[in-house]
Amino acid sequence: MLAQILNKIQPLNEAASIVGQWQTAGKKVIWTNGVFDLLHSGHIKYLCAARELGDYLAVGINSDVSVKRLKGEHRPINEQSARLLQMAALSMVDLVILFEEDTPRESILVLKPKLIVKGGDYLAAEVVGGEEAKEWGGKVVIIPFEPGHSSTRIIQKIQKLSHED
Repeated sequence: MLAQILNKIQPLNEAASIVGQWQTAGKKVIWTNGVFDLLHSGHIKYLCAARELGDYLAVGINSDVSVKRLKGEHRPINEQSARLLQMAALSMVDLVILFEEDTPRESILVLKPKLIVKGGDYLAAEVVGGEEAKEWGGKVVIIPFEPGHSSTRIIQKIQKLSHED
């Protein structure tokens, strides 16, 4: 079982080969990405909704170095190896790719997914790779945001609890 999960985690060049096979078979590949630091129910609902839009879901995960640049020195809470494993263990996820850059532009340009999916806290025009996706017949889909669920909120709650002790 663990081997099957680990097999979903691939470097970009291997992921490109896998995605290419899916696309050659006429399958619709969906891309989403994020930090996914503290996996919560909002993430699960979002990933399920994304997967329902096509045949295969590829998820890009920001590297630890990238997260520190974007969110500050105290993040991520969970290191990239744990975040990759957690994401790969989810049944709705078919492929997981780590990226070092601040955005997944390179991964998107290599994989050329049919759909790029982001949560409702984004506008379609802001989504990295969206303009390029239109050039190969793809598009951006925004899934409504699940209010009340965020890693930042969980961290704040934990910090508040630790100060009460």
